[in-house]
Parts: sequence; C-alpha cells; structure tokens
Amino acid sequence: MTADSHALAPAESGVMGGLAHEVRRGISNPILGMILFITSEVMFFAGLFAAYFSTRANFVDANGVKEWPPREFANILNPFSLILVATVILILSSVTCQMAIRAIRKDDRRGFLRNIGVTFVLGITFLLLQAYDYSLLFGEGLKMGSGPFGTTYFTLTGFHGAHVFGGVIMLGVILYRGMSGQFSSRHHDAVEAASLYWHFVDVVWIILFSILYFL
Repeated sequence: MTADSHALAPAESGVMGGLAHEVRRGISNPILGMILFITSEVMFFAGLFAAYFSTRANFVDANGVKEWPPREFANILNPFSLILVATVILILSSVTCQMAIRAIRKDDRRGFLRNIGVTFVLGITFLLLQAYDYSLLFGEGLKMGSGPFGTTYFTLTGFHGAHVFGGVIMLGVILYRGMSGQFSSRHHDAVEAASLYWHFVDVVWIILFSILYFL
C-alpha cells in the first residue's frame, strides 16, 4: 500500500497541476466583467434602436405626410460630409487599438504605447468632430426639440458620444499605466478589456451611421 500510494502521488499531483493550469488559462475577471458589461450595453442600444424604428414607423407630420426624415430636415443629414470623416477616424482607431494589443502580446512596449496613444488621440478627434457637426446641425435648425426626428437623432448619437467619451477615459488610463510599465505579454488583461469596449463602440457607430444616414 505504501509503495502504491507513493506511485500514485506524482500522478495525482500531475493531474492537479494540470487542472490548476487549465483554470489559469480560463477567462480573466477583467475580460469577463467587460463582456458582461458589453452584453448589458447591447441590450441598452437595442432598446434605443427599437424606440427609433417605432417612432419612425408611426411618424406622420402636421400635413398628414408619412415621410422620414421630415421634409425640412431631409437635406441636412449628408452622409458624405464631415460625419463621414469622423466615421473613418473611429474605424481607424479600432485598427490601431488592435495593433496595440498585438504589440503588447509580443512584449513590444514601444509599439503598444505608440498605437494606444494614436487610438486615444483618434477617439478625442472623433468627439471634437461630432461636437462640430452638432454645431452645424444646430445652425441648420435641427435640434433636440425638433420633433420626434430631432429627439431620436440626438438621443442615439448623444448616448453613443457619451460611450465614446467613457472609452477615451479608459484609453487614457491604459496609456498612463502603460507608460508606467504596468503591462507585459503576461499581464495585460486590462488592455484586452479596454479593446473589447472600444471595438463595441466602433461597431455600434457603424450600425448607427448606416441607419441614420442611409436607411
């Protein structure tokens, strides 16, 4: 029995070690938390989109005309304008964000900092362009109180802009921590989590842009 127990001990320890290794390879808490948060945000934006399509389907102007967007705003929303530049910038920021992920996975800290810094700047640029686009729309007479169309337009784009702002803050924290040398190829879960959020914000904008400007 003693010999058998000694013979089994290494095997058992090997199994336990393998199990521990498998546990360590599982999804980390920061990434899991971000996935759950993004799931809740998907439901949030799904509710906004549902409200938009419901308002659009039931809209009739004062003259009884069923037209969306309303005639007075039909020529204001031009997809091939400043907002298209902002869209391209946001898509490009997703590319640089992924390049930062690839760099830190290879322990290329310089490449990581360069790409996450560019992503941070592109995110700020998008917000500035959106704010300027708002000022142009205001000048054309499209405001939050401009009927159901104005309300739904600024609600959708405004909430998305708030999410971009939150993402920019997140990227700023990641950039600061990266400059402090807190990330490496073995420890960068926070970077992965932030990138998931940023890609989500990008995808939401592509859907939003397509719906508001092309459908």
